[in-house]
Amino acid sequence: MFKNYMKLSGLEPLVFTPNINFVNIGERTNITGSRKFARLILNGQYDEALEIALDQVRGGAQVLDVCMDEGMLDGEYAMVKFLNLIASEPEISRIPIMVDSSKWSIILAGLKCIQGKGIVNSISLKNGEAEFIHQAKTVKKFGAAVVVMAFDEVGQADTYERRIEICERSYRILVDQVRFNPQDIIFDPNIFPVATGMEEHRKNALDFFLGTKWIKENLPGAKVSGGVSNVSFSFRGNDRVREAMHAAFLYHAIHHGMDMGIVNPTMLEVYDDIPKDLLERVEDVLFDKRDDATERLLDFAETVKSAGKKEVVNEAWRSDSVAKRIEHALVKGILDFIVEDTEAARLELNNPLKVIEGPLMDGMNVVGDLFGEGKMFLPQVVKSARVMKKAVAYLEPFMPLPEEGQEASSLKKILLATVKGDVHDIGKNIVGVVLACNSYQIIDLGVMVGSQKIIDEAIKNKVDIIGLSGLITPSLDEMVNVASEMERQGLKIPLLIGGATTSRIHTAVKIDPVYSGTVVHVTDASKSVPIAGEAISEETKEAYRLQIKEIYRQLREEHEAKQAVKQLVSYEEAKANPVEIDWVAFAPIKPNVLGNTVLEDLDLSILRKYIDWTPFFSTWMLSGKYPKILEDPTVGEEAKKLLADAQAMLDRIIAEKWLSANAVFGLYPVQRSADDVVVFDSSGQTLASFHFLRQQGKKGKGVPNRSLADYLHPVKTDYIGCFAVTAGMGMETKLAEFQAAGDDYNDILFKALADRLAEAAAEYLHEEVRKNYWGYSTEESLDNDSLIREEYPGIRPAPGYPACPEHSEKETIARLLDLEASAGITLTSSYAMYPTSSVSGFYFANPESRYFGLGKIGEDQVASYAERKGITLQQAERLLSPNLAYSPAPILS
Repeated sequence: MFKNYMKLSGLEPLVFTPNINFVNIGERTNITGSRKFARLILNGQYDEALEIALDQVRGGAQVLDVCMDEGMLDGEYAMVKFLNLIASEPEISRIPIMVDSSKWSIILAGLKCIQGKGIVNSISLKNGEAEFIHQAKTVKKFGAAVVVMAFDEVGQADTYERRIEICERSYRILVDQVRFNPQDIIFDPNIFPVATGMEEHRKNALDFFLGTKWIKENLPGAKVSGGVSNVSFSFRGNDRVREAMHAAFLYHAIHHGMDMGIVNPTMLEVYDDIPKDLLERVEDVLFDKRDDATERLLDFAETVKSAGKKEVVNEAWRSDSVAKRIEHALVKGILDFIVEDTEAARLELNNPLKVIEGPLMDGMNVVGDLFGEGKMFLPQVVKSARVMKKAVAYLEPFMPLPEEGQEASSLKKILLATVKGDVHDIGKNIVGVVLACNSYQIIDLGVMVGSQKIIDEAIKNKVDIIGLSGLITPSLDEMVNVASEMERQGLKIPLLIGGATTSRIHTAVKIDPVYSGTVVHVTDASKSVPIAGEAISEETKEAYRLQIKEIYRQLREEHEAKQAVKQLVSYEEAKANPVEIDWVAFAPIKPNVLGNTVLEDLDLSILRKYIDWTPFFSTWMLSGKYPKILEDPTVGEEAKKLLADAQAMLDRIIAEKWLSANAVFGLYPVQRSADDVVVFDSSGQTLASFHFLRQQGKKGKGVPNRSLADYLHPVKTDYIGCFAVTAGMGMETKLAEFQAAGDDYNDILFKALADRLAEAAAEYLHEEVRKNYWGYSTEESLDNDSLIREEYPGIRPAPGYPACPEHSEKETIARLLDLEASAGITLTSSYAMYPTSSVSGFYFANPESRYFGLGKIGEDQVASYAERKGITLQQAERLLSPNLAYSPAPILS
């Protein structure tokens, strides 16, 4: 089965999800396409040439095309030298590299230098199949993607028929003979000039459009690229017409399936801003609508000659209202006047916050709409974001201050980070928004952030507070590590702890003792503002630190006292008190379908019906059960507004395919061995083992010490299921759009809805498994409320949750289901799933199965667990740390 998406990388990944609008390839580091770059390279001024690469990245390039084909140049040496310089610049090397050359030796030299997964540009059939196959195998060995030119032994494809003939032949050789991943094939079906006056060139653009559409419909997985500027070659010197031609061509090419291309953002107009009379003539040419299309465009071009962007930039729009000028600057990405116009808006509105919430946000909303409709492209949106950031940076000194009388330069800075191994950040985003609204400057490092980066960025930015977030239990240990490193490196910055798995008692017992500075657990975003104020105020910070230290010291003592009196039975006693099940009355039911089943692109309109809305409102700190919360006298009105916004966004998510959902599950025969479960395939071959834990708390008479293993037959072959679902495919692109627009509300709303859709997918899939694939509940007919109340037989517990809190069991699930290949889901080093809106777990069919909490366990069970899993006792203690009823011995270095 083909992998879902094309994946490229420099230092950072670039995944071609269905929601990516268009990927721009930076062309100015191509020696044949930039006179300045060529001059610098020929003069040996590589450092100066590197600045061009940097400008390309900052200007919105997502892939960098590097070409050193010049007769007076040692191409191999130049390629290697320049790529090595790129590798030393993280801001450039974070994006993938396209190694571009007509000489195979230069391509090979470049392939040996690039880090990550790049693109080779290009190979073709022009010298026959043998050379084509050899080159393709070499590219495959290096793990790169490849551009395939529509060129064969006869020559370049110059008609629709020749384009599809060559591309289909190339595709079949690559896929059937070379076994090349179809997702790594990029066809360039040749963009040729139009309006040249030659009859044979009339259909050049139309044939490209139709050829692109045919490739996307008939060559699964393949991508389409091209050099857009070629189409306007006939109008060199008339930038106004060229800009319009590029924008119109790109707009229609993308609608026909074009995925990427070489585009100069400075030569690209916004499609909606092309004058209608010019657009009509350009589209007549592109689609060959009339016999006199070329003549009409040529005549019109004379009336707008030399009227490019730079010459009209100071014209009519500068006479508009300040709000309209700001909107124009944002849409066009014009930096020149934004400070001047922002200052005018500040004086007019007499409030810098109103400038941000008013004309700046209004302008960014226009940008977002145009981008969503495919009428603006990512490079332009990046430029719009730069304008927005420059305006906000100008306004920051004028923003209201946290305390009366403070200087404008004394705005307090708060650094927020989701710790290493964790990818969840909705709560952190909400905290950031709340703090920002209270005049704090937020530096958000994102997710998966290591301790040293947190410390380095805190020192560099002279932050006043550090906030750590985490959702999964391994994040608790990482927070302890961050606090320990802060202490070791002499920091005294207050540390805020938050996230779903964090708690006041864990903060007091584990984190506070290792850091002498202020450490405070924050229960929700509303509490963050007063806590931050107390922690950094010159008048209160020391008294507050001592107060919190004393509170946490008392909590530790109380906790230790409770631990001392807490009664556990031995692991052997616990095993002797399992759940009693009548295995005569219930025999294991064999699933209708054994092995793995993959369900791609689940229908989001169906999943929508399975959403449990109560947790959605909890995300927004609105307490109450749905639908009663809508009538709540305190929060009801706000809940209704929020639900209306959510439903409206869901409509767009589904209609415009912002997200896609995948699922994979496996149903397997198993044999229980005490608290372990051995998994087999249908032929009896051992696939894996699961290691379950058992309650060890002392129970009353008749109350069992439960383990998930108890729900499987102790002797006969029984069956278990594993599953994983994600509703997060494609969400990064939309999130980037929201974040670029500074739209925190829609950013958080989108993430919350993606999480709800993932949980809905899990509910939907479980129902399908019960009724059809396993078939142990075929007559079941439950409405959504009944599903939410779990009125069905069987359970679906998940690693990391109370019944099986040990996250590393996800590794076994991932191996059994081949998660990355089958559903596009990966695990982080701390076993968090990515995309973030993903759910995994087990299926148990026994009607006696129940959810439970493991509680505290003793050293004897931890030692047994370590032995069963083949890990050290210390490793097991780290994995099970929240459930330990004892304090492990310190690890000696």
